[in-house]
Amino acid sequence: MSAPDLEAAIAWLANQRGAMQTALATLVDIDSNSHDKAGTDRVAEAMRGWLLADDIEAEHHADPADGDVLLARLPGALPLASPVVLMGHRDTVFPTGTVLKRPWHVEGDRGYGPGVADMKSGLVLQCFVLMALRRVAPLPFPVLGLFTADEEIGSQRGRIAIEAHARAARAAFNAEPGRVSGNLVTARKGGANFVIDVTGRAAHAGMNHADGASAIETLARKIRALHALTDYAAGITANVGLVSGGLSSNTVAPSAQGKLDVRFCTQAQRETLFARIRDIVAEPGVAGTVATVTQTSEFLPLEPRWSEDLLVRYQASAARVGFAVDGEFTGGCSDAGFTASLGIPTLCGVGPVGAKAHTEQEYCCLDTLVPRAQALLATIVGLSTQVAASADR
Repeated sequence: MSAPDLEAAIAWLANQRGAMQTALATLVDIDSNSHDKAGTDRVAEAMRGWLLADDIEAEHHADPADGDVLLARLPGALPLASPVVLMGHRDTVFPTGTVLKRPWHVEGDRGYGPGVADMKSGLVLQCFVLMALRRVAPLPFPVLGLFTADEEIGSQRGRIAIEAHARAARAAFNAEPGRVSGNLVTARKGGANFVIDVTGRAAHAGMNHADGASAIETLARKIRALHALTDYAAGITANVGLVSGGLSSNTVAPSAQGKLDVRFCTQAQRETLFARIRDIVAEPGVAGTVATVTQTSEFLPLEPRWSEDLLVRYQASAARVGFAVDGEFTGGCSDAGFTASLGIPTLCGVGPVGAKAHTEQEYCCLDTLVPRAQALLATIVGLSTQVAASADR
């Protein structure tokens, strides 16, 4: 890859601020709650239209129930080379109808609207990076754009697509929003959700209390044990955040349910933590009660070892286009953990800077659209030198 090619592509991006902002307005003004398949597919169709108009291959991988997967592809000079993957999710947490109440608007250098930071600005950035890459000579490797539709509800379908298409990748870049500090995300916790169901035996709480077996009491005992798994120094938390059960205050509860959220920093912690959860639920409770546990979702951690090399490369690219950046840890989960767990170098938070996600005050710093795209472009192009060095050996 020649330096003039890269400089020309960087210069092309420098003139795209208006187009990127218009594209972002288009996506923000589409309701795309995770459960709104029509909405998440409309976002995909808008993105696909931009890419096809720029002669970039893009196709829907249909899903009859959830949002389709949108897969874009730029071929490489070496067709069998491992690809670079650009990732993003099209769904938001906001219910359908939110756009009517508070559509896209701009105040100063900030854009506002549902999902503007998390992560529609990242989707726009990834599309424009693909367009910029088309304006340079073919890289040795293919570049894939992989855009899913269920990250906000656990990525159960998205994980399947990510692991299928990214398994052999040489690098993955997830365009979650850059931190308020401007930093990238180089480490994330993994997390999982469990449902604990307890069955017991009903009885009148006054006349024959002893005949009952309280499912609520058993659940309460287990909640204490589960919460004791929290280890702040190790970065492990356990939280039963929802409980339900019983029939009435004067009935010994025949059933109870608790919903557990756990967070962890490493795969090793995950294995130990999950085993302890199973053991706690299996321990005897009140005589006559039975407890079971069901895992309902999971994100895997992004461990720092999988982001270190890419961070150094990105920092050099950012300096080239005029800004400094560092990496930081966050307790939130993302799809980046799925690629990292496959042993793929992964960098998260490469989208434009934004804040207050999942709230009515969510915003994107519009002046970061172009430089963050330029830095990612240069980082990807820089990976071609790694391929060349491997070929020389």
